[in-house]
Amino acid sequence: MAAAVMAGVFGVSVSSASAAAPTGDFVNFKYCPYTNVAVDSCMYSRVTSGSFTLGNASVPITSATPIVFQGGFTVDPDTFVTTLYPAVGADTLVKQPIKVPGGLIGLVDTGGFSGLLISLFNAAVASVNDVYATAELAGTPKFDYINFVVGSGTTLELPLRIHLENPFLGSNCYIGSTSTPVVLKLTDGTTAPPLPNTPISGDVGTITQNPGGSVTTSDGAKLVDNAFSVPAASNCGYLLPDMLVITTAVNLKEGLPAAAGKNTAIMQGQVSNATRSDVQASVQ
Repeated sequence: MAAAVMAGVFGVSVSSASAAAPTGDFVNFKYCPYTNVAVDSCMYSRVTSGSFTLGNASVPITSATPIVFQGGFTVDPDTFVTTLYPAVGADTLVKQPIKVPGGLIGLVDTGGFSGLLISLFNAAVASVNDVYATAELAGTPKFDYINFVVGSGTTLELPLRIHLENPFLGSNCYIGSTSTPVVLKLTDGTTAPPLPNTPISGDVGTITQNPGGSVTTSDGAKLVDNAFSVPAASNCGYLLPDMLVITTAVNLKEGLPAAAGKNTAIMQGQVSNATRSDVQASVQ
């Protein structure tokens, strides 16, 4: 009774406050579906360097704005096909806002603006010039553990939409959508893009294990893709009559849509995996 009263007073759940979770070397696998017996392994990937270049715009990835991809997977012993299982209790691809260099000034071509619209733009720049880009899943990702190990073929396929956030752009300004996503086919091997891009290579990284051998980590793992296309931005602007004008201004400045051969994704960081049974055994 006392616990229930305390929970009511402070607005917390006693059960959630003491919820069991993986411990020790397995803490990063908190959102792995480790209670699902179909899962063989848990995965946690943290990207801390690299960049996204979409058309004319390039957004850096740093340790201050890491991109996390997590979940579980199973490799069929006969076909070697990997089945990916989404994270439980959190996003499989964690939404991480990344500041766009130049902000609104660098993002929007104002050549077609006049009157009230240019006044609103100038006011926005003066108050909140910063623009943030957030990659969000726009479909079901695919993971191939064997390709990652051998360094050939697509390791991770990510269908994305990029949310551009600033009050002047409104709340629904996206590059890509669930129907026309930006599809990254990331590899730690070598790409074969159309011109003007030229091949670039990823890296499986340096493989290490914790003292007990229960967690395998690839430090410096590098996944790349420079053969994907990027659709136009859409729904930019918070005033309906100006939405088409602002959207057109964003696309004009950023060179969108951008055909394959004009875009690049480089993602480097750390990838760890452990067996589901070891993760579950650590739960306290």
